[in-house]
Amino acid sequence: MTRWPKPYPLAFLIAVLALLPVGVLIELAADSASLFDSHNLRVLGNTLALMVLTIIGAVLIGVPLALFTAYVQLPFKRLWLILLAAPLALPSYIGAFAMYFSFGRGGEIESLTGIPMFSVSGLWGTALVMSLYTYPFVMMTTRASLLSLDGSLINAARLLGQSLWVSLWRVVLPRVRTSIAAGALLAALYALSDFGTPAIMGLDTFTRVIFVEYNAFGLSQAAMLSLQLMVIVALVLFLESRVAGASERPGKHLLLWPSRWQYSAMLVAAMPVVLLAVVLPLAVFMTWLAREGTGGFEWQFAWNSAYASVLAAIVAIICALPVAYAALAGKAGRLMERITYFGFGVPGIVMGTALVYLGLQLPMLYQTLALLVVAYVLRFLPLAVGSVRTTAEKLDSGLVNAARVLGASPREAYLRITLPLTLRGMVAGAALVFLEAMRELPATLMLGPTGYETLATYMWRVYEAGYFGRAAVPGLLLVLLSGIGLMLMLSGERRAEFTLSEDGGR
Repeated sequence: MTRWPKPYPLAFLIAVLALLPVGVLIELAADSASLFDSHNLRVLGNTLALMVLTIIGAVLIGVPLALFTAYVQLPFKRLWLILLAAPLALPSYIGAFAMYFSFGRGGEIESLTGIPMFSVSGLWGTALVMSLYTYPFVMMTTRASLLSLDGSLINAARLLGQSLWVSLWRVVLPRVRTSIAAGALLAALYALSDFGTPAIMGLDTFTRVIFVEYNAFGLSQAAMLSLQLMVIVALVLFLESRVAGASERPGKHLLLWPSRWQYSAMLVAAMPVVLLAVVLPLAVFMTWLAREGTGGFEWQFAWNSAYASVLAAIVAIICALPVAYAALAGKAGRLMERITYFGFGVPGIVMGTALVYLGLQLPMLYQTLALLVVAYVLRFLPLAVGSVRTTAEKLDSGLVNAARVLGASPREAYLRITLPLTLRGMVAGAALVFLEAMRELPATLMLGPTGYETLATYMWRVYEAGYFGRAAVPGLLLVLLSGIGLMLMLSGERRAEFTLSEDGGR
């Protein structure tokens, strides 16, 4: 009889818990009267239109910026990479909040300059915001692929009489199309799962209508809509899993040295993206802070966010350890790991709907901090699992074997060898879970205890009440936390670039 590896039982239990929201939604949706009616079809059309427009916008912005940051040699190159990647770390509802109240009649821009401005709302306004905050997915995946290409092929095309732009179009872009597709599908997932931006911009997508149904005590209809949304998300996840990057041996890196006017033209082309996605939210929140001060903001809201997020980070790391070790132990463990990744693809509004119903069946959990922490863990557990597994699989197994030869028990070898060496991955995974939980809006709105305000929910309350000036402090705090997350991501990318340059130099 084959004996399961020790991490398997706990990993199996965690995988079953990760699938629990799906079972709850199926049971809840059984009482729904309508599968598809005219309203549902309109919501479906809006959601798909937003997804398509987001993909188009993210690719049109992200691919040129990937070429710009990968190949063009310019002053302060690292600073430009940070500025252009910054929207990746910001929650899109921050940008939607700033843009909605900046443009249009009576907006902040008109109030400060006296110049009438067009409004930014509806489908096109939502697609604009989504494109501005998802193009870094395309930019970063494409840039990573560009950095691994052999630049000598471009030089060969130039020698054969092709212009630089034709060479990039015919030689470079076909070789990175899978990376572009991968980034575009990530942008699509973000557009499908985001709640705050469509809600603020007034677009009826699945996420917004699910929340409306929840507030109207229509849990069955909210569950039915959630399952429909999950079908679309599952399709996108399937397509994303089928996109495989083509391996190519790294060669000499392509370097482009633009003239002064070319450099100026590139900066002018990139500047609107930075202004709209990064500078505008900061300027709007700083203006509100100078005008209205801290308003009704209480620092207890920040403490609530931090406390719940710390609990989620700790629980996520504890759950991630058996899942990560199970993934390294065999195929069954890898399957369990993939199941836990399902929660990351489930939109927060869908997770909230499922757990609200679960809380109603278990009154001791309903509207408690424990249920909110469970939602955070199920949503962001893959971040912790991936970080721990990546660190653990790089460990030298000879160290553990040596400890066993010297008389250490398996438990002692784990506590004294394996656990300390995976501590770095555990801390990184916990930090990522903490940052994502701090920014989570829909699940917190639906599952937070009565009167339990966080930074994200306080911003939503002042938006609903029309006191948008009071969003300055929580908005700036969320931007600060997002900046910390960006530094973590770019530090990882910098280590990857260093490894690539070493490999290419051999």
